[in-house]
Amino acid sequence: MTHTDTLTDGVPRVPLMALGGLAIASVMAVALVRLTGVGASHVVDAPTVAVREFRFEDRPDGSIAVFDGAGRQMIETVAPGTNGFLRGTMRGLARERKREGVSPDVPFRMTGHSDGRLTLEDPATGRRVDLGSFGATNAAVFAHLMARQVPAPETEAPNTHLLRQDLP
Repeated sequence: MTHTDTLTDGVPRVPLMALGGLAIASVMAVALVRLTGVGASHVVDAPTVAVREFRFEDRPDGSIAVFDGAGRQMIETVAPGTNGFLRGTMRGLARERKREGVSPDVPFRMTGHSDGRLTLEDPATGRRVDLGSFGATNAAVFAHLMARQVPAPETEAPNTHLLRQDLP
């Protein structure tokens, strides 16, 4: 091997150039699919069996209050430091809303499909999350919310009305 066939640290030039070419070709192929849609696969959603809207509100104590779509009835309170997947998902969607200047009062839409999948959509930004793609345990956190019923006014906890006074 001559000195011109290797780089200064002894790495062969030809294989290194081949790897660089492969990387460039891969990036170009992905860009082509993204721009043209040719070769992209699209999965058709299973039929919808349930749709609910939710609003999520951070509380000063670190908890998250979950309200029905109208924002009048609290469905659940997520305790501080728990449900990391729910917190991370909602913070990501809230960050997107803030970046686009969208009001936090627009409810999120959760859709249950006949194949058991759940999707969470932000109608304000068009962003959609397939919750099952993060594993069954993480999707179950949101499935729990989907199954929760809005409490009737006479069965609410005595302090629930105090939280509603803080709502806009």
